[in-house]
Amino acid sequence: MTAQTTTAPAGSFAPLRQQLFAVLWVATVIGNTGSFIRDVASAWLMTDLSVSPAAVAMVQAAATLPVFLLAIPAGVLSDILDRRKFLIAIQGLLATVSICLMLLSAFGQQTVSSLIALTFLGGIGAALMGPTWQAIVPELVDKKDLKSAVALNSLGINIARAVGPALGGLILARLGAAVTYGADVISYVFVIAALLWWRRPEKADDALSERFPGAFRAGLRYARAHRELHVVLIRAFVFFLLASSVWALLPLVARKLLGGGAGFYGVLLGSVGLGAIGGAVFMPNLRTRLSPDGIVLMSAIVTAAVMVFLSFAPAQWAALIALLALGAAWIAALTTLSSIAQAILPNWVRGRSLAVYLTVFNGAMTAGSLAWGGIATLIGVPMTLIAGAGGLAVAGLAFHRLKLPKGDADLVPANHWPEPLTAAPVEYDRGPVLILIEYRIDASERQAFLDALTGLSADRRRDGAYDWGITEDAADPSLILEWFMVESWAEHLRQHRRVSKAAADLQEEVLRFHRGEQAPVVRHFLAIN
Repeated sequence: MTAQTTTAPAGSFAPLRQQLFAVLWVATVIGNTGSFIRDVASAWLMTDLSVSPAAVAMVQAAATLPVFLLAIPAGVLSDILDRRKFLIAIQGLLATVSICLMLLSAFGQQTVSSLIALTFLGGIGAALMGPTWQAIVPELVDKKDLKSAVALNSLGINIARAVGPALGGLILARLGAAVTYGADVISYVFVIAALLWWRRPEKADDALSERFPGAFRAGLRYARAHRELHVVLIRAFVFFLLASSVWALLPLVARKLLGGGAGFYGVLLGSVGLGAIGGAVFMPNLRTRLSPDGIVLMSAIVTAAVMVFLSFAPAQWAALIALLALGAAWIAALTTLSSIAQAILPNWVRGRSLAVYLTVFNGAMTAGSLAWGGIATLIGVPMTLIAGAGGLAVAGLAFHRLKLPKGDADLVPANHWPEPLTAAPVEYDRGPVLILIEYRIDASERQAFLDALTGLSADRRRDGAYDWGITEDAADPSLILEWFMVESWAEHLRQHRRVSKAAADLQEEVLRFHRGEQAPVVRHFLAIN
């Protein structure tokens, strides 16, 4: 969906007409509902085991730290493994974690250490799962429905956020922690069944398939050279670092400031989820009125206002209304940032680059949770909420000038590079490879050509080059060489497959300056081992 969409309601739910997406979407909602049931039990159980704000915040930190540490390796795995089988294995790991939580609670053996340790293991499962779930979306829907599918995924998470905490709080209050964790175990049955039902086509054997070390390096090179992704990452880090205070301290807000119990805490989180559902449904209309930058700024201001309001210990009914606004603001920012991240990434590196985004998101949440928990220990929960709100409002206004990318470039592979000529077959692991491209440029157009060629350098690096430069012939300045280096022959052949149509358009702009009778000469030089 874009800001120009006028038939948003129909388009918003169009992906659900595709059976495969609908089945996995419903299964994901059930699975996420179970996860929220588990999380509300763990967060509340920690308030029984320890009254320290730092200990309570550690539960949030233990859940997000593994995603910060492991999201990038997980993204690499999601790009090189069978994503369906990988997801099934992850669901088995998460089910095992919840079974352990259930048994420890049933026999009264749960401790602060065991709760944090198992929460950390659950975070490992989430770290492995996150990039993979997001990366499979283009496989489940038509290209025209991709943005709607991303928005529906966010909507599904927040349906689970609305139902899971309220249901978890109810089960926890009536039946105890063991039964609450058992409900989460049951949710994994539905997710695994849906994944087993999905008959994902097997990939044909490809001699150019990436291996983990090379894929890891390629993903990092891509992220390092992608300025538009940097903008999204900076905006996301600042927003979530400052907004994390309300999430880290919400169990204490519910218990100490609002005087509620486990059931009320679940209802409080459910209110956030309901607000997020409303915000997600209204998002298509909001996009017609505000730019992505405007939506993120609005989200920061609304979130800050709710944090200040909660610091004054309002009545419980008023807090529930305020958290509706918090949920709407949260989903507006989250959907906007994640949709832009999806839009600016090509499929070949989607999992790895989304993993970088998730690393930044969860790094911000982890660092924020630890920091705000420590600050609350020193100055109290109300003043910490006010400090976080002030920082969020100021940062929202300051970073509003760093504009988010439009995400409208055509990133489909152009496949317009001819196969390189070789005297004999080249071993795939041979390298490094030096590529030289010779241009003839008129002196009057030299600077314009150099500007255009420099603009192409980022694409060369993103698609596989680890070094790039421009040189000229000392005896003939009209002869200019562009050169770049790739780590192996296989990686250069992959580079041929990766060049997008948007990059091809930039290359056409560069070629417009070439004045030779024939196309620029391209040469490939291999290291002699």
